[in-house]
Amino acid sequence: MGAIACAAALGPALAAEPKPDFSIKTRSIEARVILDAKIKADPALAANCLAEGKAWAKKNRADADKERKQEPELFRNGPWTMERKYETRSVVDGRYVSIVRADYAYTGGAHPNSSSDTILWDRSAGKRISIRPFFTETADNGPTLKAMRQGVIASLDAEKKKRGAEGEDASAIEAIEPKLLKIGPVSLAPSTEQGKSSGLTFHYSPYTVGSYAEGGYVAFVPWETLKPYLTPEGVKIFGGARPKDDEDRQQ
Repeated sequence: MGAIACAAALGPALAAEPKPDFSIKTRSIEARVILDAKIKADPALAANCLAEGKAWAKKNRADADKERKQEPELFRNGPWTMERKYETRSVVDGRYVSIVRADYAYTGGAHPNSSSDTILWDRSAGKRISIRPFFTETADNGPTLKAMRQGVIASLDAEKKKRGAEGEDASAIEAIEPKLLKIGPVSLAPSTEQGKSSGLTFHYSPYTVGSYAEGGYVAFVPWETLKPYLTPEGVKIFGGARPKDDEDRQQ
């Protein structure tokens, strides 16, 4: 989840990337949208992600064109460079597809920016859903979200310690709210047990719970922590442990 190095370095890096599924190249902006192979293998999911990605690219083009018209000197080193990637995080029970949507942007500032969000796709329903169906209740400040928040904070504290950033930006971590729309972008973590999820991973962009230099964070809450709050569907999809290679890759 690290940021791109700089606008100049981005060009060669992008050359090695797969062909974009949508792109815009003007004097104001170079924008790309990339879907991974698993997403493209599902026509409904691919169409949904691509429609969103195109809208994102076109909006940024309009913003870049407006900015260039008002302050052309800001583009003397080249156009804005932006990229949105949709990458499959897990497929659980053959039905629930977790996707991490990663955005990278360089608009001429001191450094590029990156951010992450998540999508949970229900293949059976053919639409995006939340994690609500897996839990008996998800009320703001309710027991489920309080347990999630406690797990998130414990995971972030442990990762901060590993990075030598223990105690830094503690207020940002404490500010995480036990509310489904405020706790952070969430995905179903893969598992050592085929077709199951080992728990929830929460994806925090740079600046969210740490300094820019620290990069992004992924907090993991094992399913056992949330076992008391699972619906029958939740019991069905959760099990096993988080694979070690996933932990290494995500942090």
